[in-house]
Amino acid sequence: MANNPSSSKLQQQLLTCSLCFLLMVNLSHKIVQSAEAAPDKDGWTTSLNESSSTRSSELCSSSSSIDTATFLPPPYSNITMACTPLWNDFVLRYHKGEDNVMTFVLSVVYTSGWVGMGFSKNGLMVGSSAVVGWVTKKGTPMVKQYYLQGSKQSQVVADAGELDLNHIPPAAVLHPPHIYLAFQAKFDRPLLKQPIILAFGTKYPGHHHYRLSHHDDKTTILFDFSAGPESAVVIDAGEMKRNHGVLATLGWGVLLPAGAIVARYLREKDPLWFYLHSIIQFLGFLLGLAAVVLGQKLYMETNNAQLLPHRGIGIFILTLAILQILAFFLRPNKESKIRRYWNWYHAWIGRAALFFAAVNVVLGIHMGHAGTAWKVMYALILTTILVTVITLEALQRLRWRPEKNTDDINNHHPHASNLQMNSNAIL
Repeated sequence: MANNPSSSKLQQQLLTCSLCFLLMVNLSHKIVQSAEAAPDKDGWTTSLNESSSTRSSELCSSSSSIDTATFLPPPYSNITMACTPLWNDFVLRYHKGEDNVMTFVLSVVYTSGWVGMGFSKNGLMVGSSAVVGWVTKKGTPMVKQYYLQGSKQSQVVADAGELDLNHIPPAAVLHPPHIYLAFQAKFDRPLLKQPIILAFGTKYPGHHHYRLSHHDDKTTILFDFSAGPESAVVIDAGEMKRNHGVLATLGWGVLLPAGAIVARYLREKDPLWFYLHSIIQFLGFLLGLAAVVLGQKLYMETNNAQLLPHRGIGIFILTLAILQILAFFLRPNKESKIRRYWNWYHAWIGRAALFFAAVNVVLGIHMGHAGTAWKVMYALILTTILVTVITLEALQRLRWRPEKNTDDINNHHPHASNLQMNSNAIL
């Protein structure tokens, strides 16, 4: 019995879809790994790797570390603490006491301004409480607890917060070239994996209400207090969040709209438009898939329930994108009767994906408190895309109008073309 040609073609298309999907998953996994291992501005990776382990031994080893008992006030000088570096020159010493009482000593290289350590419930700055210390120009040490009501400078409130400082006075000690910020806090339950916010500013807090200047740099770290100093897992959630935003913006917010523009306005360049459209959309899908995978890992690490809408829309966009990829390999021939319906499906699913992608990028920037630079950047991207689409759409309709007018004249006056030819011949 002869094989059915249409059946064998369908099987071949399904096999191609499966192989391409596995390839895309593998490539996205590699992209996520490279994004997670991306170094920050000082060349440090976002987790404890070989180079950071060397730095750990240098900063916390008994042979090279400073004896804090010689200059810290009691009870901080009387407690044996575990030690681990966190980020840049930030080093954390901590001790687990009874009744969920934790003792912390944060140290960092200091010249001026303030340093702070915040405790977040969900990895975000807003809603967290922070202990901030500095030494004034006159040499007076200062320690204040702040409550971060919002991302604006006026919403960082001094002498407020949810940390129970256990009635033990905190201390700020300048032991050049480091400043040491020591405090005790009592928690409702044992600390396990805790999002910690680290920040510093080079300007001194204001004299009026001790208002903090804007931070020069900050990061969010998920620190595992249950693992101990030797096996502590330090994950830079701030760097992971930035990588997620970059991948999502480039994939969903730049490449996919660019591919759609190519498909609509470069049809005269056949088959160049088809190959450009396919390549651009494929690259955009890979970056978007990597962003979703990295975002899912970030969600699992921080367990931030406030990001559920952003996460749900992201998974929905990924589903639409996968349907588009599958539709590409299963598209019918141009002569097929159902090709028209396939075109409608492909166009409107694509438009829906682009719309929700733009909404989700804006939502992610807002919920992640990415800052003004991200807002301006994506506003420029959206403006560029909209201006490009409006301009190309207007030019396309202007090209269509003369063609339509010519067709109308020929349809209403069948001899018009002959008359025009005769008149030209006479002239």
